[in-house]
Amino acid sequence: MPTQKVFHYDAFSAIANKGNPAGVVLNADTLEAAEMQSIAREVGFNETVFVLSSNKADLRVRYFTPGHEMNLCGHATIASLYCLWTKGLLNYHEQITIETKIGTLPIFFETNNGQLFITMKQDRPEFIPFHGSISDLAHSMGLSLEDIDATKPIVYGSTGTWTLLVPIRSLSCFNRMEPKNALFPSILRENPKSSVHPFCIETYDKEAMMHARHFSSPYSGTTEDAVTGTASGVMGAYYLTYLEHEERSINFIVEQGYEVNKEGRVFVKVRRHDSTIEVFISGTAVFVKELEVQYA
Repeated sequence: MPTQKVFHYDAFSAIANKGNPAGVVLNADTLEAAEMQSIAREVGFNETVFVLSSNKADLRVRYFTPGHEMNLCGHATIASLYCLWTKGLLNYHEQITIETKIGTLPIFFETNNGQLFITMKQDRPEFIPFHGSISDLAHSMGLSLEDIDATKPIVYGSTGTWTLLVPIRSLSCFNRMEPKNALFPSILRENPKSSVHPFCIETYDKEAMMHARHFSSPYSGTTEDAVTGTASGVMGAYYLTYLEHEERSINFIVEQGYEVNKEGRVFVKVRRHDSTIEVFISGTAVFVKELEVQYA
């Protein structure tokens, strides 16, 4: 069987084995999609990212869960670009573009106090109302109906990847959550392949504004994402769309991963324009180890 070198990076943390792990495969132009899928399945992380050449941007990236290909992934983007930058493969430019399945996106690099931070623009935010059973939804997360914050809307949101944003009453609920991922498709009838993203406006870190967990679609082959870039970005768009109608912009921190001992932080910047909302997320990463993976 052939083997593939895969770099393990943790995104949204500067501490190894915190944040969200991603597999990074460089120089992936010779790999077929089925081979990428096989490698991602063997690596077993929520996402493995493959870096390819592009005739539309500085580089192209493809993202695979153990179960299927994704249009966009925040933490795998941060991990792969941190890898490329620190290996000197981007010639230390301050800005590049990447080609993804949702289009070409700008990426920005900045060093603060010796730590590299990467900012990625996300796709235009979209929202779809949730009309399913809220009690069934609560049950699928191991909660009761009373744990859902009925003062805020439950909606599907996307800045490149769809997730169901579920407002939760209090931080104390999050340690009680036990996702039953197999139930999600029957409950999420408007968008059966969506993940589920419970959040609240209460945090452990006084510098953060939102706390969250992220439960995977059963089609992805994983259960929970430790720290989620795309969902954090869409929470910023949710905030301006549903909670603060007059605000033109907001910067804030999302904390995630506490319940799975993978604490991480996503920096979110959102700007309202006349016809749309621009969403940016930022974070750092850290190299953990090199893997050698056999694949079919």
